Amino acid sequence: MVTAADSGPAPDQQARQPRLRLGVVGTGTMGRHHVRILAALPEAELVGIYDQRPEQAAKLAVEHRTRSFGSLEELTGQVEAVVLAVPTYAHSQIGCELLRAGIHLLVEKPMASTLEEADRLMAASVVGGGRDRVLAVGHVEFFNPAVQTLLRLGEAPRYIEIQRLSPFTPRSLDVDVILDLMIHDLQLLHALDASPIKEVRATGIDVLTQRIDIASVRLELASGVVATINTSRVSAEAVRKLRVYLASRYFSVDYRKQEIKGFGLRTEGEHRLIMPETLEVHRCEPLRAELEAFIAACQGREVSYVAGADGRRALETALTIRSAISRV
Repeated sequence: MVTAADSGPAPDQQARQPRLRLGVVGTGTMGRHHVRILAALPEAELVGIYDQRPEQAAKLAVEHRTRSFGSLEELTGQVEAVVLAVPTYAHSQIGCELLRAGIHLLVEKPMASTLEEADRLMAASVVGGGRDRVLAVGHVEFFNPAVQTLLRLGEAPRYIEIQRLSPFTPRSLDVDVILDLMIHDLQLLHALDASPIKEVRATGIDVLTQRIDIASVRLELASGVVATINTSRVSAEAVRKLRVYLASRYFSVDYRKQEIKGFGLRTEGEHRLIMPETLEVHRCEPLRAELEAFIAACQGREVSYVAGADGRRALETALTIRSAISRV
């Protein structure tokens, strides 16, 4: 993940940057949102889209006043960067083709199906001589403004508790709930504490699909931090919360409401008091923030985003959890 205090040139300098020519490959649930946002971003030129279902792509292209291309090769020849939102099993093959063609890439999470596929993507992005391609991974929750506010505190956590419960939807069924939903929180866990995983305890069951639909995990990191994560894609209601216990403060992040509420320990004379402490959050659409960061990175500006190495690490932890469940 690239992190810098300097977020880039001044606004007037940014305005002089030529618009980045982008395409979207895959127009399913996430791809459609990428198309919607890119079509409206002033710093982007949405050159066109490609999908193996040409009728769907053509309809979406008309809706957003862009072009539907008849082949991936045809689109590749017209763009500088691509958002890849196809099923996970195709990420590595298509992504490597794009990167080798000199195209910057934002690939949706999970980065790949296996670590070997993730490594191929990372290798394809390396050109050398300062000409490496940007390889970003679509962990959109990282760009949730409440999460960004929490990360800016820069305080080491002591204990982390995460709940991500969602009603069932017939999407992303090519992967289990760990790679579908929990992987968001695994990436955030590593952003909060970069130390290695020391111990994994996990259970999981299938309910409505032939893959794991509910998973409960306890992770211990080398730093001593313990994290518990409960994830379901067959819940009666949506719950998305992150609770972080710091040295003398506690914060609860509501992902959906983009809010942070908490309590802090305060000493007044001989008395120790627990007082409410709410952090201000400037709400935004996380997917738009993700795309803006990707564009800025492609233009050579110093920004914070989820890079290939970060996406691979989240994938590695997810696969470790899956392996732990299979041994139960």
